[in-house]
Amino acid sequence: MKVAIVGGGIAGLSTALNLQNEFRDSKITIFASSFEDTTSHVAAGIFRVGTSFSGPTDEITWKWVKDSYEYYDEIRKSDEAALAGITNVSGYIFANSSPNAVKNQWMENLVPIYRKVTPEEFQIVGGNWKYGSYFTTILNQTNIHLPWAKQKLNSNGVTTIEKTVKSLKDLFDYDLIINCSGLGARELCNDRHMVPIRGQVTKVKAPWIKTFFYGENDTYIIPGFNGICTLGGIRSFESVNREVCPHDAAAIRERCLKLLPSLSKAQVLRHLTGLRPHREGHVRVELERISNGLVSKMVVHNYGHGGYGISTAPGTSKYAVELAKEIHRLSSSRL
Repeated sequence: MKVAIVGGGIAGLSTALNLQNEFRDSKITIFASSFEDTTSHVAAGIFRVGTSFSGPTDEITWKWVKDSYEYYDEIRKSDEAALAGITNVSGYIFANSSPNAVKNQWMENLVPIYRKVTPEEFQIVGGNWKYGSYFTTILNQTNIHLPWAKQKLNSNGVTTIEKTVKSLKDLFDYDLIINCSGLGARELCNDRHMVPIRGQVTKVKAPWIKTFFYGENDTYIIPGFNGICTLGGIRSFESVNREVCPHDAAAIRERCLKLLPSLSKAQVLRHLTGLRPHREGHVRVELERISNGLVSKMVVHNYGHGGYGISTAPGTSKYAVELAKEIHRLSSSRL
């Protein structure tokens, strides 16, 4: 079976890995405008699914989140953990607005530790916080994990081609098409529900920071490999500006220093931006029949993860491959 996957970010690569396990004789080609300049590469990579993340139903959403966590946890326990950039990390989330701001229905039932902070722990950070939670989760160092996934696919015979796909109908020579194009689905699928949400982060050298910290106003400090921390963040709705904004950089630094004053000693390495592929309503993982007037094909869509692609792509990809198996079963039954 010849398979075309559109998209070289975490959704596309995760889908290809899942597909290879289910269809071992398949010939997979991944098309992407870039395999290196993706939003996935900018992400801090912490497994933290926001309460607003949504699939078509709560049951399906929970399956996606749970499957994703278990996928990463299996890698974490394996000999490939360091090569794949997967490890454990613990930390805090603080808020003043509401006790609900430090609760999370997806995470609390999933991770090994999720508890209220103690009175003493409020003293760890700056600011007079009213509410706080402490939890343990998984860290995905994306600049290690994504090349690892791509290399693993290539070594198993998957073809990766840097090419911008203008229309899914151009791929009708393939038996199966899976669309993981992220923000590109705005044009590729004429999906008006896709909205770019601009993000910006600062990478600093701060090897003394071993735990993550979240505050309100999209403020976060996330330690990574080799003593490099990600400071964030910004959420600019419907912005497509990929230029680094010095005002945003200054605001990020100010908020993070207020939360953790020791960052004043950190060396600034670089500033990065990315466009989160947010989809209004819910993430799209479903089948669609498309036609070029002569023939029609079933397409599996898997896009619209917003800022939670790193966290949830393995789960949505597993679900997408289940849909692909259904297509294969139906086509086989007709023969």
